[in-house]
Amino acid sequence: MAHLNAMFFSKTLARPVHYTAVLCNDCAWPTDDNPHYKRGTKNIYLLHGYSGADTDWFTNAPLGDLANQYNVNFFMPCGDNSFYLNQEATGFKYADYVGEEFIDYTRKTFGLSNDREDTYVGGLSMGGFGALHTGLMFPETFSRILAFSSALLVDGLKNMKPGDSNPVANYAYYSQMFGDLSKLETSDNNPKVLAKKIMDSNTTAPLIYMACGTEDFLIEPNKNMNEYLTSIGISVTFFAGPGIHDFNFWRAQLKAALEWALGEEN
Repeated sequence: MAHLNAMFFSKTLARPVHYTAVLCNDCAWPTDDNPHYKRGTKNIYLLHGYSGADTDWFTNAPLGDLANQYNVNFFMPCGDNSFYLNQEATGFKYADYVGEEFIDYTRKTFGLSNDREDTYVGGLSMGGFGALHTGLMFPETFSRILAFSSALLVDGLKNMKPGDSNPVANYAYYSQMFGDLSKLETSDNNPKVLAKKIMDSNTTAPLIYMACGTEDFLIEPNKNMNEYLTSIGISVTFFAGPGIHDFNFWRAQLKAALEWALGEEN
């Protein structure tokens, strides 16, 4: 396992950006009997949550062990508190950054596969929303979406007014991230809208794994998203089990999602 903390200049965000990577290119034990090494390496882009950073997944989950066990690379960009969405202002095109520029950069820098089937996107909370939004915005790039405790806030935000707030943030923040909240339900910042566009255009949709703890405050919007995606014909594997909004749940679900994603190829 190789662990990298690095920076490069992002044209999309108009500044230097930090990222973390975990590579399986120097496994410490023989891999001859491991079936995952009889195929090419898969590349997984993991997104952090609100108030988090690109180091969160590496700090809180055994990415090195998973990388070596499953023959996968992990790449973790810093998305700030952007919900991984594009804003109008110059230097705030986070959807384009995580869905295009960061992918292109890592592919060229590390000699990765350009194949959609070798490229997954995942995340937790705000990053779970980001994984769904990014994967559905760029279905030609990602074949799998791994979304954990996704912060699917559209229904709770669409009726907010100036001066309103919730325990996380206020109206000014959400309107800056998502745009006009009164139009959010029909905006491309709503993953449901992107999913419907995929199905209406007969584009191949990514396969989706969603998971949320039954004691998580986000369980109902996750159930709702699962039901919607299934109703329009997108393949979703949905897990709801004991757990709250924490890494105890996300660690276990990352392993389960990897086994699901890799097993789907067999």
